[in-house]
Amino acid sequence: MFAAAPRHSFAQLADAIGDAFARWDRSHLHEFTLADGTRLAMPDADDDIEEVVTEDDGRVRLSRLRPAEQFVYVFDLGDDWAHVCTVGSERIDPLEELGIVPAVPLPYDGWGDIPDQYRRRWEGDDGEASLPRDPRLADLPSLRPGWGPPDRYSLRVETKE
Repeated sequence: MFAAAPRHSFAQLADAIGDAFARWDRSHLHEFTLADGTRLAMPDADDDIEEVVTEDDGRVRLSRLRPAEQFVYVFDLGDDWAHVCTVGSERIDPLEELGIVPAVPLPYDGWGDIPDQYRRRWEGDDGEASLPRDPRLADLPSLRPGWGPPDRYSLRVETKE
């Protein structure tokens, strides 16, 4: 969840989403698509992304949204990290909820794993390689890939008709 005020911009919300997902490389293009189809993005020299006219997300305020409205945020248009966002149905009191009034949108609640920005699963992963053997799985039966001792032979099962 994010605490955000109507005066905050969509660009500020994009930064808060980046903070929440521990994104360190923020040089990628991003965009918002609102329920009415309006697209918001960082200013582009051609004033468009993929030949679609967009508005400057740094100038458009969150006051444009209504309670319970849904919109989409996409980070890195190449990798397409898409987020469906829903505006809370009721306003919160930030002092009561957070103990502060944040100057910018602030992530304050959520759960789950934070995926690596480039979908790497370990240091040096290229995103294509098979998962390395997990030594903690060596004492399991060889019924699934990666289970059992690394030098275990394959079991051949034959059936008769």
